[in-house]
Amino acid sequence: MHPEFTISISKLKPMKKTIFSLLFCLIGLTVFAQNPDAICGIYHMVDPFSKEGSQVEIYRAANGDYEGKVVWVENPKKKKFLGLVFMTNLRYNAEKNEYQNGTLKYPGKSGTFSTFMSIVDSKKLKVRGYWGFAALGKTMYWYREDKVRVQKD
Repeated sequence: MHPEFTISISKLKPMKKTIFSLLFCLIGLTVFAQNPDAICGIYHMVDPFSKEGSQVEIYRAANGDYEGKVVWVENPKKKKFLGLVFMTNLRYNAEKNEYQNGTLKYPGKSGTFSTFMSIVDSKKLKVRGYWGFAALGKTMYWYREDKVRVQKD
């Protein structure tokens, strides 16, 4: 065999480890992405208008859609919104790996926004809220947390 085309065994072992690691990560992401309930959980978000923080819980409703409710607010004056279901009708689209057709109600305001969401990674959710056209909206990121924060009085 020509010397230029020979590969030493010692060079092959690290290459196999790298390929195996990449495949493992890709398979893990695919499994994570294909689980529609992966969106369920507690998220911290910052209101794009007031800049105040809150936590929301996303869960699967009885009709199979995903909903979200307020479970913690940074500003104690907004405790009246605890338990408010502000997000409804969100449905998982497996082909696009995206949650679509949702409706957001901004707490304390009239009117609704449309929304779609996608999981960026195990801790980050990309949320696009818009009125009319998706181009006329705002993108936010919500961050997964392990538990509901303690509410201050």
